[in-house]
Amino acid sequence: MNGNLVTGAGYFLRGLAMTFQPGLRRFVMVPLIANVVLFSLMGWLVYELVTDFYDAAMLTVPEWLQFLSWIITPLLWLVGGLMTGYASTLLVLMLTSPFHALLAEKVEEVVTGEAVPAVEGIAATLLEVPRALFREIRKFLCYVPMALAVLILTIVPVFNAFAPLAWFLLGAWMMSLQFVDYPMDNHRLPFREVRDACAAHRLSTIGFGGTVAFFTGIPFLNLMVIPAAVIGATLLWCEELRPLR
Repeated sequence: MNGNLVTGAGYFLRGLAMTFQPGLRRFVMVPLIANVVLFSLMGWLVYELVTDFYDAAMLTVPEWLQFLSWIITPLLWLVGGLMTGYASTLLVLMLTSPFHALLAEKVEEVVTGEAVPAVEGIAATLLEVPRALFREIRKFLCYVPMALAVLILTIVPVFNAFAPLAWFLLGAWMMSLQFVDYPMDNHRLPFREVRDACAAHRLSTIGFGGTVAFFTGIPFLNLMVIPAAVIGATLLWCEELRPLR
């Protein structure tokens, strides 16, 4: 098993540092703005839902247990913030995937000094949108059976003690596939090869994906996760996975 967990995590941190680098800044802005808008809208929706749920729940709690509100309240807002972060990130990935591919293309050109084959013209660019959406659906379908397997593990006695670790590893693996796919798709490589490349350097990809998953769950900071992860995944592709081909 090749790679290194620390090196993998470093790709994301390096991507974060490069986010507003001259020449890349304009390709970051569209996904960033989309993430801010969706996060704000979903945050407002979650706020309304949590507030209604909290008010209804506290009406059923006896007065002598009202002190539990000091524990329940922060937990509810923590869960709500995590849900908002993950859901908004997922929606932004689905809706702005062509921009992520463009960002990955520019990063690879900066790192390698070589031009990446790209589509030319408005018509060709528009045709890329449904293909990109289909690719996102393909990744989602890859995720579903693994998520169901871990869900079953969660409800099986004894084995469910390992469920938190299994969920984390699954999230790290899928985050790696999600973002490494952008630079590899720019070279028209099939998704099967994305899985094979990540598996060949599993420790690096798990370190990278685990760091992405961790930052995705942090409200407000997660607004910068997507562009930083695209850049970090492209660095991973250029320095470890690309030489495999």
